[in-house]
Amino acid sequence: MARRAVDEHAQYARPSKRGSRPRTKQRPEHADAQVGMVTGVDRGRYTLVVDDGTADERTVLAMKARELTRTRVVVGDRVDVVGDTSGDAGTLARIVRIQDRSSVLRRTADDTDPYERIVVANADQLVVVTALAQPEPRTGMIDRCVVAAYDAGMDVLLCLTKADLADPAPLRELYTPLGVDVVVTRQDDPASVETVRERLAGRTSVLVGHSGVGKSTLINALVPHADRATGVVNDVTGRGRHTSTSAVALRLPASPEQGAVQDGWVVDTPGVRSFGLAHVETDHLLQAFEDLAEVAADCPRGCTHLADAPDCALDDWLAASPDDERPAREARVASFRRLLTARHAAD
Repeated sequence: MARRAVDEHAQYARPSKRGSRPRTKQRPEHADAQVGMVTGVDRGRYTLVVDDGTADERTVLAMKARELTRTRVVVGDRVDVVGDTSGDAGTLARIVRIQDRSSVLRRTADDTDPYERIVVANADQLVVVTALAQPEPRTGMIDRCVVAAYDAGMDVLLCLTKADLADPAPLRELYTPLGVDVVVTRQDDPASVETVRERLAGRTSVLVGHSGVGKSTLINALVPHADRATGVVNDVTGRGRHTSTSAVALRLPASPEQGAVQDGWVVDTPGVRSFGLAHVETDHLLQAFEDLAEVAADCPRGCTHLADAPDCALDDWLAASPDDERPAREARVASFRRLLTARHAAD
């Protein structure tokens, strides 16, 4: 009697569909998940602060759950985390959900790049750090940051550093009509840092700026234990060298006189050379200027609101303004159109 042939691959065969357990789309509820804030991202590992604001606050290292493989988790995200959340050395928790974001600050590499890069989530204030000298301020970069912040629904604070080297008045006058708050620091005046701290207290602020403008120096003054690396400005190119390589959120301590911890966060970001606006819709920018948006409602359909736009209601509004209000209105419209020009350069 012939022996039955043995199929050496049979042990690897898929089980029959009949009687096998069907797959389900239902996911665990993770009712016992704890909430954490992402403070750092490094090669697939996420540093979280869990039980934020309580006596049990601790730093936890986590990874993403499989169902979040294609979902990007960024600094500032509020996430639900399960597993070992003790924060002990060698432990690893798991991020299972990302909570709804209150804001998302985005940028593109340039004005033609369709890929959006998320800078930070859930921040409510963008701090544009600009040196008044060494390197020279670039208003185009500031304008673009303001556009991105307004598109994200964030407030803007312009921090002018190195005021001991140049007069801050021209830049202050340029951005005040935009509703941008301006604060000034001096290398020879440590007290000026406390003025910045007052603007950051109780908020989540993300700091953005060119390399060499003093952003990391400012962070170290605000958060002494941060130990952010600082660099120098090249004498030939007038540009700084990148020192920060990734975004990191740091808790903002109170001033030494107060001796307490404030519920504020500062997010330090790597120095940038460009801030693309390909993702920004021009209508979103107009909504950031509520007074001008009401006027622009009377513009003809398709109006660009730029200086050469025919029959733009903004021009009629300027022409009809009382003498005592005209300078302020002109400055407001000119600033808005400057930001529009920065955005239209992306088209």
